[in-house]
Amino acid sequence: METLEIQADAREVGSKQKARRLRRDGKIPGILYGPKTQTISLEFNKKEFTQRIAGLEGSHLVRLKSGSTELADKVALVKDMQYHPITGDVIHADLYEVDLTAKIQVHVPLHFVGKAAGVVRGGILQPIVREIEVECLPLDIPEFFDVEVGALDIGDSIHIEDLSFPEGVTAVYESNLALVSVVPPTVEEAPTPAVAPVEGEVPAPETPEEQKEGSAESKKPPP
Repeated sequence: METLEIQADAREVGSKQKARRLRRDGKIPGILYGPKTQTISLEFNKKEFTQRIAGLEGSHLVRLKSGSTELADKVALVKDMQYHPITGDVIHADLYEVDLTAKIQVHVPLHFVGKAAGVVRGGILQPIVREIEVECLPLDIPEFFDVEVGALDIGDSIHIEDLSFPEGVTAVYESNLALVSVVPPTVEEAPTPAVAPVEGEVPAPETPEEQKEGSAESKKPPP
């Protein structure tokens, strides 16, 4: 996996007002943490962060470039990003420092490739999961997995055990999880037409409940 470099500077922990002021100045607040790292408050250039990191899918490694000795050349995963509910802009980023020699567990997206044979016959391709969890060294994290669906007929599925994994990468799962399937087309039931009485047919006698309802209706005063 490619390691992206990005400029990061340490910042003082402050109030929400300070964070808003930081964003108005074109910065994104964030934090760096890890099992062997005391939490450090960061700030990034919003334009650089948005162009290089914000739009990427899956798990990505970043190497911090900074004038601060406590930040310079640290390698981390972008663990989480918070977005503005209206504009969609990144407003906060959490980074998790990693040891390049120790395996970690991350989620990797799935890309479904091809047109399933069952879809050609009228079926519907039904993705069940969009990503899977794997364990590997940080530098071996796959960007994504291609899942070839062309051979799937209606009723067929691809399971996690059907995937091929690069050397050093193993899937983390408890059962043979289904990833994608082709299901039959949905057919709406036609409404049952009302049956007109046949001429000369004797109507069925009213039930006691229907007789009571009719009696009550007849006793109502005229409007």
